Amino acid sequence: MTYPLSPNFTLEEMVKSQVAERKGIPNAPELHHIEAMELLCEKILQPIRDEFGSFVVSSGYRSPELCVAIGSSLDSQHAKGEAADFEVAGIDNYDLAKWIEDNLDYDQLILECYTGGNSGWIHCSYVEGGRGESLTYNKQDGYTHGLKKDG
Repeated sequence: MTYPLSPNFTLEEMVKSQVAERKGIPNAPELHHIEAMELLCEKILQPIRDEFGSFVVSSGYRSPELCVAIGSSLDSQHAKGEAADFEVAGIDNYDLAKWIEDNLDYDQLILECYTGGNSGWIHCSYVEGGRGESLTYNKQDGYTHGLKKDG
């Protein structure tokens, strides 16, 4: 049985992690994490799905043990159930990030490791009354404010 978080997203897909599966790490959220994921799906992921069609979340919720295993912060919004990483096949990630920026209320939107086309991925988080912060990240320059097509 699957637990729906929105019409097209389930708890099972939001906690799926290849690293957790490979290393036998439990990735089980608590109720407050599930509630945060419901908001993330309702406010961010479902509207993207409705606009662009099906896509897969590459990283959603991360348990503390999983955060440590992948070198992520224990304070990451992924660890709170508030963030997801994703991309939509066939959609330029910059164009997708611009659509999110122009159409959705979000906490933080990051265009990560983008070098054109469908390279990199989108990180987006949601919390009520969020910052509305847009950033671009690349390994050379780190984080810069705003969405930048040239990295």
